[in-house]
Amino acid sequence: MTDPVSPPNYRRLFWKSRDHLWLALLTLGLGFASGEPLGLLVGAVLYALGHVYLPDSASFRRRVDDRRLAADNAESAERARAFEAQRTQLLTTLSAERRRRHQALIAVCQDITAASSETSSGELALSLDTRLRKLDELLWTYLRLLTIEQSLEVYLETERREQLPQAEEAASREIAALEAELAAAADNNPALETRRKLLASRRDRLDALRQRITRVAQARANLDLALSEQERLVEQAKLIRADAVAHKNAESLGARIDLSIEHLAETNRWLSELSEFKDLTGQLPSLPAGAMISAPAANATRQPEPPHLS
Repeated sequence: MTDPVSPPNYRRLFWKSRDHLWLALLTLGLGFASGEPLGLLVGAVLYALGHVYLPDSASFRRRVDDRRLAADNAESAERARAFEAQRTQLLTTLSAERRRRHQALIAVCQDITAASSETSSGELALSLDTRLRKLDELLWTYLRLLTIEQSLEVYLETERREQLPQAEEAASREIAALEAELAAAADNNPALETRRKLLASRRDRLDALRQRITRVAQARANLDLALSEQERLVEQAKLIRADAVAHKNAESLGARIDLSIEHLAETNRWLSELSEFKDLTGQLPSLPAGAMISAPAANATRQPEPPHLS
């Protein structure tokens, strides 16, 4: 990836360019071809002068800059395509209700953009455009929260059908009975060793059940937090919209957006801690402002609705 901030090292790039090859051929090459000491000397001098002046020439630098710009544009386009594919994939796997909620938040952000464009001009417009990019980050975080919420609901519904608390109680009773049986058994009982192995196996099963119950409890807590964070993001977006419509003040609106994004950082930190959703915890890549706001809703084939919690 090219660095869009630091300038290129034109002299180092010149060494690797066709210009250097042609310079060598037209100076050193022709000097050697002449077979004369004077020709070799003139070729060497011209070659040295070319190294001094050609890397700083406007034409060479313009070609280098054009190639860098083309490479950056191609990389940005590829990054945008990859992101759009991921966004569309997430949307198409969501339930219809969650897609509706996502689209409703997009509409709120579009209202903010429309209202802010009426109040911005000059430097304020540039500053506000930079801040409005944060709305894309808000929408991306909201989409990830919707996806995580749905995944957690599907997981919890699957585990609920297993009736883990009842299974844990039954396993505990069985282990207690086996322990009592082994305590009362005679040492010369031929089945004693087998019963001990059975007890160890049932204890391992009970330990696995308790781990599953612990994970279910954590998943419920994560689900509650995901739902709460969704509601918070929606209310913050609506508060920003209210400021944009009511006050018509770019500085006030920018401050409100900045404050909301500070809270968003906490949400993203929490998302980064969810190891089971590592593919969903990445930050929004560098995209043009409004990439999420102006993106059309996914129109892919409807996916089966996830199980609904009763």
